[in-house]
Amino acid sequence: MSQHAASAGRRFILSMLVVSTLGLTGCFGLAVTGAAVGTMAVLDRRSLGAQTEDQSIELRGLRELNEAINNGGTGSISMTSFNRRVLLSGQADTAETRQKAEEIVRTRVPNIKDIFNEVEVVGSADFLTRSKDTSLTARVKAGLVRERNTSANAIKVVTERSTVYLMGLVTREEGERAAIISSRVSGVTRVVTLFEHITDEELKKILGTDKPR
Repeated sequence: MSQHAASAGRRFILSMLVVSTLGLTGCFGLAVTGAAVGTMAVLDRRSLGAQTEDQSIELRGLRELNEAINNGGTGSISMTSFNRRVLLSGQADTAETRQKAEEIVRTRVPNIKDIFNEVEVVGSADFLTRSKDTSLTARVKAGLVRERNTSANAIKVVTERSTVYLMGLVTREEGERAAIISSRVSGVTRVVTLFEHITDEELKKILGTDKPR
């Protein structure tokens, strides 16, 4: 397959992903969404093993946080893992609770490389704030999909109180572009990049474009 044809194929897959997430309902919607999830796993720059491990880290960590903090009403803390690099976000009632959350994850959840503790010491976000954050996340993702030179599937977006956190395996150029796109979304007050940077050569190996055709 020529490089042009492969590129066109990837653009088609991305367009199908966008369609599948825009309010599809009924059995057809469920079928397309299921296919989209599988396609996203293939397009993800992490290995399948890394994706599975990240899911395990998130499930284990969230269970520990819910038991020790969230269900006790002392905080509303979320956890996101990308390539074993963990982002803690949300709110805690005190600095001690914030630190406790990090210690719980660090000591009880195995296979973590790094922890970024971005938990704020404030009251829990209300429904309106959470709804706004959800909307901002969707708009940032849409902006990344529209950008031709940025792979939206390589970037995870998390929004807390209008602050956007970006994670993923990207080149420095891709990361800078993604940060600019996110900062231009109306309502975003701050963008925090937590990218794991790779070289152009490493990206070609991940995409399988390093071999002569």
